[in-house]
Parts: sequence; C-alpha cells; structure tokens
Amino acid sequence: MVPRIPVSVDLVVLTVREQQLSALVWKRDRSPYAGCWALSGGFIHLDEDLPAAAARVLAERAGLADAPVHLEQLQTYGYPDRDPRQRVVSVAYLGLAPDLPASTEAHMSWQAVATLTEMAFDHRRIMLDGIERARAKLEYTSLGAAFCPSSFTVAELRRVYEIVWGRSLDPRNFHRKVTKASGFLVPTGATTIKDGGRPAQLYRRGDAELLHPPMLRPGAPGRIPEVH
Repeated sequence: MVPRIPVSVDLVVLTVREQQLSALVWKRDRSPYAGCWALSGGFIHLDEDLPAAAARVLAERAGLADAPVHLEQLQTYGYPDRDPRQRVVSVAYLGLAPDLPASTEAHMSWQAVATLTEMAFDHRRIMLDGIERARAKLEYTSLGAAFCPSSFTVAELRRVYEIVWGRSLDPRNFHRKVTKASGFLVPTGATTIKDGGRPAQLYRRGDAELLHPPMLRPGAPGRIPEVH
C-alpha cells in the first residue's frame, strides 16, 4: 500500500523594514510549539499545483494578496521528524519584496530575522536557507532591486545590500559596479535630495535578470554565517 503523506507549502517572505532584514511570521496559539514564531504556510489542495498553492498562501494566510512580492521555490523538506504530529513534506518558497505595510491578517507580523532565534518546527532552518538564497541571489541577479521601491537611489540600493549581506560596502565602488552592470539600473531622469546633500539620481530596475559582471560579496567565498 502506498503511504499518503501530506504536502504543505511554507513561505519565507523577506523585506527590509526599519533598516533591518525582516521576515513575515506569526505566533502559534496552539500546540505543538504554542507561543513560538512560525512561517506562514498551508497544505496544498488536491486540484492545485505548487505555485498556485504558494500564491494562495501568500494571499490568504500571509495577507499579501496584492503586494509586489517576487516568489520562487526554495527547497523541499521531508525528513521524518520535522512535524511531531505526522509525517509532512514541505515545499518552501522564498518571497522578496520592498518595504511592505503590515499584513492584512492580524495574526501576522514583521520581525527582524536577528530576533527569530527560536521558531516552530524546522522553520528557523527554512528561514536561514531562505536568507542565504537571498544573499546569494543578490550577487548574480538583479533581485536586490526587488527590495526597493519603483524608483530609488544608488545609496538606497547599497543599503539593501548592506542589510541583507550584513556587510558595510564602499559607496564609490558599489556605485561603479551597479551602474556598470548591463541592464541592471535605468536612470529615470529625476533626482531627489531625500538622502541629504547634493541631488541624487533616481533609477528604476532594468530588464536584466542576471548581472554582468556579478556583485560578489566582500570577503572569502562561501556561506555567510547564520543570523544570531
């Protein structure tokens, strides 16, 4: 007899809020793990595929139905003891978005990832995998701009990289790299003084998906240490 194993989707939704990398989570009010932070998630329906399930959870459970969230599949988690109630396989999705308002769902809230040291189930492991994926994708794709509003300055984009990577970056070197990367940034023709000092040029995200050349993280190559 073929065993029947439930399949769920869990969302690691990240944004930059109040100068901190933050994740959308909720505090469980029932066992197991009552009182612990958890990612938003839900079981897939029999008549939907995984991307549709992830989009539904984003809208219904996370309360971000109309938000400009970039959503992509992260990883599958299926080890036997990840849920004490029953065997559950979870397909995690990573969502990246600019500074978002509070969720329309009262139980959801944005929390700085540095404070999420204990989470329900294996959700901290999933969150850390999502953070590392986000950090890596900022190196070779244009998704760094997914954390920015529709128009932004190079300084605002640099701050996103600094917050996500947890590293300080040289302003001149960063400016040179992002403006030279083919198709990454497109000048809007407008300027702003919101950063202070001289007027700064505003950009929008270009059509490029991959960065040429890539934006490599400072320091030795390899996995960035976990957030504590």
